[in-house]
Amino acid sequence: MYEVEVKVRADHDAVRERLDGLDARHVATVVQEDTYFDAPHREFADTDEALRLREEHRETGDGESDTVTEQVVTYKGPLVEAESKTRREVETAVADADAAHGVFEALGFDPAATVRKEREYYELDGYTVTLDTVDGLGEFVEVEIEAAEEGVEEAREGAYAVLRDLGLDPADQIRTSYLGLCLDDAGK
Repeated sequence: MYEVEVKVRADHDAVRERLDGLDARHVATVVQEDTYFDAPHREFADTDEALRLREEHRETGDGESDTVTEQVVTYKGPLVEAESKTRREVETAVADADAAHGVFEALGFDPAATVRKEREYYELDGYTVTLDTVDGLGEFVEVEIEAAEEGVEEAREGAYAVLRDLGLDPADQIRTSYLGLCLDDAGK
C-alpha cells in the first residue's frame, strides 16, 4: 500500500470553517511524539527513507481514563512520484515504546530527532484531512488516503480536489517531511 499525501501551510481557523461548511466529520484530536532513527548501514537522508517510533496520546472522553497512549513503529520508503508525498509505508503497533527504542539502539539505530505535533483528524469524501500544529514549525493541512500502486494518480488528483474544496492551492504543496523541515530549520 502507498500513502498518498498532499501537505500545505494553512491557517487552521479558515480551514475549520470550510470543513464545517462541507460537513466533514471530526474524527479525533491527538498529540504525537515521533522519534526518528538514523541507520548504521545507510544514510536515510540520502535514500529518502525513515524509521520512526511514534507515541500517540488520544483523549478518550469516556470518563474512565483521560488518555489512551498507542505506540507504532513505521518504515517510510522513498517518495515514488514528483507530484505528491506518495511513498510506501509499513507500520505495526508495539506494546512497549521503551523496549522498541532499546531494540533499535542495540542494533545501532541512533535517535536522530523528535518531532511533536498536535493533530485534528477529519474525514471528507473518503480522505483524511489533518490539521497539524508542529512544534517550532507552525500550522499545516494534510490530505491523505491509502492506495494501491495502480491507484496513486487517481488518489492524488482526489487529494488535490479536496485541497481546492478547502480553499487551498495544491501548487503550494510541501513535499518535505516534518522531520526534514525541523532539521532544515535547526540548520539555519
